Amino acid sequence: MFKTRQLLSALFNHRLTLERNGGLCKLVCMMSEASIDEQTAKQLKRANEENEDSAEKLQATKKLKTEEEPTEDEKKYPKKKVVLLLAYSGKGYYGMQRNPTATQFRTIEDELVTSLVKSGCIPENHGDDMKKMSFQRCARTDKGVSAAGQAVSLKVRLMEDIIEKINEHLPPQIRVLGLKRVTQGFNSKNNCDARTYCYMLPTLAFSPKDNDIGNIAAFRLEPETLERVNRLFASYKGTHNFHNFTSQKAASDPSARRYIIEISCGEPFINNNTQFAVITVKGQSFMLHQIRKMIGLVIAVIKGYAKEDVIERSWGQDKVDVPKAPGLGLVLEKVHFDRYNKRFGGDGLHERLEWDQEEEAVKAFKEAHIYPSIVETERDEGSMVSWMSTLHIHDFEASAKATDTKNKDQKQDNAEEGNASD
Repeated sequence: MFKTRQLLSALFNHRLTLERNGGLCKLVCMMSEASIDEQTAKQLKRANEENEDSAEKLQATKKLKTEEEPTEDEKKYPKKKVVLLLAYSGKGYYGMQRNPTATQFRTIEDELVTSLVKSGCIPENHGDDMKKMSFQRCARTDKGVSAAGQAVSLKVRLMEDIIEKINEHLPPQIRVLGLKRVTQGFNSKNNCDARTYCYMLPTLAFSPKDNDIGNIAAFRLEPETLERVNRLFASYKGTHNFHNFTSQKAASDPSARRYIIEISCGEPFINNNTQFAVITVKGQSFMLHQIRKMIGLVIAVIKGYAKEDVIERSWGQDKVDVPKAPGLGLVLEKVHFDRYNKRFGGDGLHERLEWDQEEEAVKAFKEAHIYPSIVETERDEGSMVSWMSTLHIHDFEASAKATDTKNKDQKQDNAEEGNASD
């Protein structure tokens, strides 16, 4: 560095001498400056090239470290994007969605991922990070809620007899009933157009409030009452502001507006000496607790705790106290992919996401695992009867303060310990 400074100083002094000697000296000075600039440019270019070489070598080293040799299974069975048709009884599980931070609470996805790893459908490290297999559920169901037609999308090794191999490692109350190939960009949640839920309940829920609820087996629903029930349910059809049918949702929140396509209660039937009925509701999407609150409010009206106008009033700006029916009878019945089917179902490469061939298997699973579980649990625990005994504490006439309703919802949530659903 010191020698460079001496050289530059000497050149500067020499330049002054040349300037005194006229134009020729100026020309020589310019030539000297050009020579110095050329040398500097060469040094900078050489330094940049060395830096680029170092960066390329570092990147190559990192790539070699991160790349893994494909296993024999991966070579034989390359990963493909598929949709699995999943059915399960939710009793004993803390919902569908996996919670890595709370492994003591077993979920449906815990069982499914374990089975996928054991059957060799996914690598073991994918079980720890579900994003690696592009896993996505169509609908989240909470504690105790069942499903007959859940759909999950993911990438798997598409091996022979894959459904049988997965089911080998699943408990009897969880089953994969179907599998279809889909496009690489398919997402079971985002591509879903609508969801159909069913709610199975003892018809005693529609009895007058002064009825003897101790003898659940003796009650029979009158046709006139069923007609009124369906008239009330029909008022939910269309688009409404359901901010009162979930928790912590403001009336001004656009996401509270939901579209209900169909909702009705079917004809009653006898199961284990008790009369039951099934309510079916189809909508584009549902918020947390929405279906249970829609049913709970109709029950409150039928039993005489609330007037019919409370339903329309609940869509207004004020907070309305809406009771939440038990989660036991709720079942995710079916998910719909109409837009996907229209775009890709007839392209000759992909199958339509319809499960007509699996209908018998779905029906058999419901009759073997879902309906008996609901009936037995209702008989042993009496969740509907217990819930009906709390209806008198709700104030259906006055519009509750937002804070009061929020606190009441929170207390009910804590009491039921997450026994909710979409």
